Amino acid sequence: MINVRRRAALGLIAGAVGVATVTGVTINANAAESAVASRAAAATDRSVVANPVLDIDAALHAAEAALKAAEKGGHRVTVVVLDRSGNVQVQLKGDGAGPQTAESAKRKAYTAASFGQPTSALAGRVTGQGATLRDIPGTLFLAGGVPVTVDGQVVGAIGVGGAPSGDLDEQYATTGAATLR
Repeated sequence: MINVRRRAALGLIAGAVGVATVTGVTINANAAESAVASRAAAATDRSVVANPVLDIDAALHAAEAALKAAEKGGHRVTVVVLDRSGNVQVQLKGDGAGPQTAESAKRKAYTAASFGQPTSALAGRVTGQGATLRDIPGTLFLAGGVPVTVDGQVVGAIGVGGAPSGDLDEQYATTGAATLR
C-alpha cells in the first residue's frame, strides 16, 4: 500500500516539477516527496494493525512433527495447519489416510483458530435445543484441533483427522503445536 502511495506521490511530484518548469517556478522535489511520505506514514500508523503470523517453515515443521507422532503411534492421519484467517498453509496426508481425514483435519483446525481453544474444550458447548455453535459453517466440534498462539494471540491452528479417537488426534496436533513454542 505504501509503495502505491509512494508511486502516486512521485507521480504528483513529477507533474508539479513539469508545471514548475513550464511556468518558471522553482520547487524542492525532495521536500515535497518527504511531506507526502510523512503524511502517508502518519495515516498508516493509525490505520494498520500488525498481527504476528506463522511462517511457512514453522507451519511445515509443526505439521511434520504431528504426522510423525501419529505414524509412530501406528495411525494414518492427515494434518492441516491454518493461518489465523483460516487459510491452509500446510496439508500433509499420511500414507493410507482415508479420504475423509483431510476435511476433518481442516475443519478441526478452522474451529480451533476461530474460537482460540482446542476443539475438545468446545464440544460441550454445542449441545441443546435451537441454534448452537455447531451451526456455524466449516466448523467441526470433535477433538483434534488446537490453536497456535503467540503472546496470547491466535496466529493459526493445527488439525488432525484419522486416528481412532479425537483424543489421539488432539494429542498429535498438540505435539505439532509444541514445536512452535
